[in-house]
Amino acid sequence: VQLQASGGGLVQPGGSLRLSCAAAGFNYGDYDIGWFRQTSGKEREFVAACDRSAARRDYGDSVKGRFTISRDTARNTAYLQMNSLKPEDTGVYFCAARLSSVITTTPTSYDYWGQGTLVTVSS
Repeated sequence: VQLQASGGGLVQPGGSLRLSCAAAGFNYGDYDIGWFRQTSGKEREFVAACDRSAARRDYGDSVKGRFTISRDTARNTAYLQMNSLKPEDTGVYFCAARLSSVITTTPTSYDYWGQGTLVTVSS
């Protein structure tokens, strides 16, 4: 089982980034996908999640209207489009997968995790 997050980097405030989460080794189409972020000394924070068909999506309050989660089942890949980035969006972003049809914001409910990709928003 593998989840590979990528696409992080340094971006100026107001800029955009798109993160990718490539999945392998399990039936990706049966799993909900979540994105979380973490900064030093803080707990992992919910960012976004979508169900197996991406028909249902949920976002953390701090990213609503700026971030969009999507998935491409044919490519076994999920995405997080991040626009209007702010310095407080800085952190390590993780993707996770959960065998369920009910999306959740709770990190401990997810079965598989990727290694994280660093996003730094700074001028």
